[in-house]
Amino acid sequence: MDWAPVYAHPLEQAHIDGKFPYAGINRWGGRLEATARVLFGVGQTALIDVPLEDGDKLPFWGGLKIVHLPGHTLGHCGFYSARQNLLFSGDLFASYFFKVHLPPPILNSAPELMPASLEKVRQLNPRYMVPQHFDVLDGLLHRRRFDRLLLKLAMRRKRRSAPIV
Repeated sequence: MDWAPVYAHPLEQAHIDGKFPYAGINRWGGRLEATARVLFGVGQTALIDVPLEDGDKLPFWGGLKIVHLPGHTLGHCGFYSARQNLLFSGDLFASYFFKVHLPPPILNSAPELMPASLEKVRQLNPRYMVPQHFDVLDGLLHRRRFDRLLLKLAMRRKRRSAPIV
């Protein structure tokens, strides 16, 4: 049987193999993943045929630039179309109805890397964004929601760093 080639960042191999060393709160995510592998028979592993690195270009959809956005996982990537000024942001954030949020902590392998990835997207400044989890296909709406998320996170950081009087 012929298989499709596997495209992924090299740091995803441990996730593909089901052997990522989860720690802290995301151990629960690892337990859920292990349970799903048993329940749904997803036990096969695969080697990465085409390793993706930040800045690489894929020939799909008129050319997609790899944007390495670690946080959800160490090798998490988005895909940017310069021609469309559109970022497929993957699991960087979720955008549903009136709620926009980061993935839950139990599902993030490297949450300490999330702020730098958010800043990287802010600087890339795509006109349109399509996250992995969303309610309607509207790239402008998701971009506005992303900006609202950045503002909410900045306000939260500001409150935490404010001196206690």
